[in-house]
Amino acid sequence: MDWCRNGVVARRKLSEIVYNEAGGIVYGSLVQARNIFGGVHFHEAASLPAPSQLPPRPRLIDREAAIAELDALREDATDVPVTALITGSVGVGKTVLSLSWAHMIRSHYPDGQLYAELRGHSDGDPASPQEVLGDFLHALGIPAELIPGEPAQRAALYRTVTQDQRLLVVLDDAFTAAQVRPLLPASPGSITVVTSRYRLASLVAQGARGVYVDRFDAAASLALLRDALGSDRLDRQLEAAAELVELCMRLPLALSVAAARLAGRPSWPLRAMVTALAEEQQTLTIGDDVALRSALDLSYRALHPDAARLYRLLGLVPGNTFGGDATAALADISRMEARRLLGELTDANLLTDISDGRYRFHHALVRLHAAQLVTAEDQREAREGAEGRLLAWYLATAARAERQLRPYRTGLPRDAEPPPAEPTDFGGPQDALGWLASERANLSAAVTLAHARGREVTSWQLADAMWALFLYMGHHVERVGVEETGLAAARAAGDAYAEAKMLNRLGLSLNDLGRYDDAVARFDEALEIWRRLGERGREAGSLRRLGLVAAGRGDHDAAIARFTASIAMYRELGADRKAALGLTDLAGVLVAQGRGPDAVIHLEQARGLLRGVDDPYNRARVGILLGYAQIDHEQADRELRSALEIMSQLGSSVGRAAALEGLGELAERTGRPEEAYHCYEMALEVLGEAESATYLRLRGRLDHLT
Repeated sequence: MDWCRNGVVARRKLSEIVYNEAGGIVYGSLVQARNIFGGVHFHEAASLPAPSQLPPRPRLIDREAAIAELDALREDATDVPVTALITGSVGVGKTVLSLSWAHMIRSHYPDGQLYAELRGHSDGDPASPQEVLGDFLHALGIPAELIPGEPAQRAALYRTVTQDQRLLVVLDDAFTAAQVRPLLPASPGSITVVTSRYRLASLVAQGARGVYVDRFDAAASLALLRDALGSDRLDRQLEAAAELVELCMRLPLALSVAAARLAGRPSWPLRAMVTALAEEQQTLTIGDDVALRSALDLSYRALHPDAARLYRLLGLVPGNTFGGDATAALADISRMEARRLLGELTDANLLTDISDGRYRFHHALVRLHAAQLVTAEDQREAREGAEGRLLAWYLATAARAERQLRPYRTGLPRDAEPPPAEPTDFGGPQDALGWLASERANLSAAVTLAHARGREVTSWQLADAMWALFLYMGHHVERVGVEETGLAAARAAGDAYAEAKMLNRLGLSLNDLGRYDDAVARFDEALEIWRRLGERGREAGSLRRLGLVAAGRGDHDAAIARFTASIAMYRELGADRKAALGLTDLAGVLVAQGRGPDAVIHLEQARGLLRGVDDPYNRARVGILLGYAQIDHEQADRELRSALEIMSQLGSSVGRAAALEGLGELAERTGRPEEAYHCYEMALEVLGEAESATYLRLRGRLDHLT
């Protein structure tokens, strides 16, 4: 007699059979009987239809790129089960995308479509794999009484049932990879679509393919509103619609909720909602929809305590991006620990890693959420300590970058805070300038934050430390704001020396923007302070700066008088480098007067004074002016190209633009207008600013050639 138990066939003697038994799992009809007399009739139940559990197909806006990526993923894998992992932050439309795509491809999976909401971020506990397996097995035709109770047995039965079937499985809002693994069908002809706020790295390591979903761009956001509200209503209020899009952070969920509110109030102008959102920063909800704030709360509560603390503290960061070193200083942890925790927050889709080890909050709502939490949960002393550490790190690191770029500026006050435990250093000037450029927005915001928190010394010293960045890269409009804040901080600190320094800085910025009257007022204020303090060298510096304003206005005689006076004072004090700067400025005026040979004399003197100084930037400036002043065109070309190479090596956009303008001017002088036009165009592209006097001058040169 043969019988099957757990798929294994065994033979036993008839004498050993004292009763019959059926063990393991039996599919279809089963008859157990000791003795059978007469006929036996089987009545098979009608076969169940293939499961079709997908929720209704939602409206899908945009996402063509993600759909194409998912299609390619499905087509590439032919001999193994496919798992597509759709990740992204709360509210970006992961569920909408997954369901829309599932409906598009459902016809390829005739054995059924299974769906489970895994409740990874719901108010209650996440769904257990055991619970979901029971539902799936029942949907696949296994009677409830034959579904094992043990999780491992359920998973084994699920694999057996799905072994030869073509199934589409959608697992929405997964919390962990362990929650997903038992639910993956075994058949190579099946596909599983998983959505999660987490990247589920271990699932990816086992073959899942990730598709990241970000928030909408502006066009897609407006398309969603147009779809809900109609083109007529939207087109009449496009400006308000654009503001609403940004207030909703271009999140599909927030936009959909806002659109639903507006659709229910056809006479309500979009401006009313914009005003309400701007004033109240309220969370959008309709009926039972989960509010974005609630979803963020749930994500936050799922974090480990150290990651949750860092998440809160990051709400104090004044800029929009941050790296591991800044994070370490903020939280008073090691760089290694900072990188680990940043990775954990990124895996939770609370942060986005952008490039070069830098991160940002996924969108403004997440940042606001973190800022509100740190205010509510952390003591004032803890918040102030974290801000102080971060500002100290910014100042110490900016000072190190400054020393790389301007090594001749010694003895600068950079002592507002104790140095960070792990200071950041640089391999050379290019690294330093690259860091300053990448941190520009953060440094500017840090100047403002320090002033707002009453850390006045930090504020003005940080503004002063940014000088090298602005000298090399421009950013004139932003520079004015930074230096106005630095000036206010210096005055609040009662430091006359710092006040005069910031007046000089601000005056230069205003002069570069062509705001000559304002520049003169700042330089005159600084000059008065320097004279009162008996700072002869600084007094000469203010005179030189007043000469720059006169030169910008075209008042050459006044400019020459100011420069000559400042050069004499510098020479009297033995300040060779600063005398060289004055000679360079004086030569610029002589060039403008058409006195090239006289300018060359002063420029050669300046070059000699700078020869022993570690100041390649100003040596290149001398070369640029020699390109204008030289009568020998070949010599002028060599000077300008050499200066352009140095400015390029230094990474100075301002210097490169000046050298390119000089090459354009030389091309004009030698009858090559097309080459001149090209040089001016390149200079404008390098400069990248429409506000500065240099930009306006270059535009005038181009207009003259057209």
